[in-house]
Amino acid sequence: MKQEPEVFRVELLLPGEEKRSIQVSGEEHIWDAAFKAGIVLPALCHQGYCLTCAGRLDGGGEVDQSDSLVYFPADRESGFVLLCTGNPRSDLRIRTHQQKQMREFRKQRKLPAPYSWSAE
Repeated sequence: MKQEPEVFRVELLLPGEEKRSIQVSGEEHIWDAAFKAGIVLPALCHQGYCLTCAGRLDGGGEVDQSDSLVYFPADRESGFVLLCTGNPRSDLRIRTHQQKQMREFRKQRKLPAPYSWSAE
């Protein structure tokens, strides 16, 4: 008998101080769950490479980034997450639309900081 995956509460802190709370299965990418809930978040490659979907944890928590093409320990240590390929492993608060900040963070550390799309 297959066990149901654990479900976590993910609060998304959107620009303009808007907050949206969604339920996300541990087997689902956070971006996909947000999309199903009608929340439009930036994304381009959906492979965890371009940084367009970047978010930042607000208050800790655990995100599995093993589906990401490029994700570094320094990203994790600084709280950056890639929503298109991140699976929650705990309840989370995530500040969305952090692509510029994540690119700058990586550039300062001489890590790959590929293109990203931004509506800002």
